[in-house]
Amino acid sequence: MADETTFKDHFSGNAAAYTQFRPSYPQGLFDWLASVSPGRELAWDCGCGNGQAALGLAPHFRRIIATDASRQQIDHAMPHERVEYRVAPAEASGIEPASVDLIVIAQALHWFDFERFYREVRRVARPQAVIAAITYGELRGGGALDEVIDHFYTEIVGPYWPRERRYVDEGYQTISFPFSELSPPAFEMAAEWTLDHLVGYLGTWSAVKEDTRVHGRNPLEVVGAKLVAAWGEPSRTKKITWPLHLRVGRVTG
Repeated sequence: MADETTFKDHFSGNAAAYTQFRPSYPQGLFDWLASVSPGRELAWDCGCGNGQAALGLAPHFRRIIATDASRQQIDHAMPHERVEYRVAPAEASGIEPASVDLIVIAQALHWFDFERFYREVRRVARPQAVIAAITYGELRGGGALDEVIDHFYTEIVGPYWPRERRYVDEGYQTISFPFSELSPPAFEMAAEWTLDHLVGYLGTWSAVKEDTRVHGRNPLEVVGAKLVAAWGEPSRTKKITWPLHLRVGRVTG
């Protein structure tokens, strides 16, 4: 994506909902990333969305630059005194050369022009900087709920996922990653949600947005009764988890 006007924007219309409904990354993830970083001066949260990763990095780094090509995402990002938000594509960040200790891409790498982005990573990275690409796929809630979600994900809105979604389904393992890889610990996101929160989250999916555009009705209506049956009392909270998949490497040469 060459600039803000040409990138594949599947999310600007959902920017406010992202802030409200998307789950949070575990702080232990950012603790570990900081521990393998060569310094704590500057981190770059690339494709930052509403700034969840940027805020997770804030306790560890003096400065965080958080960029996203979507003006709407930046406008809804969560403020922090150490975080500087910028509208910029991943492939042309405007960050000073050889200045970044840690580059984090949370649930965004699959949208980038890999070759151009990796050139930008090498340009801004200081020696031995770390790059970490993080992704998560389908949620897990257990039992019948998982069956309903799986059916919704693959059969109802499956045809409306952008083609890049396959990289998420493959845990980023099929994306080129030309860095000296590290072996991260296992991490997962977890949340205690009501049914209303789950439905709000599902509504942020780009495939739901596209299905709605094509058919003129929200596809969640198709599985609404099954969701309620699988959940039980709607006000009851359930633990929802998302296993995280990471590609982490050191920028050398």
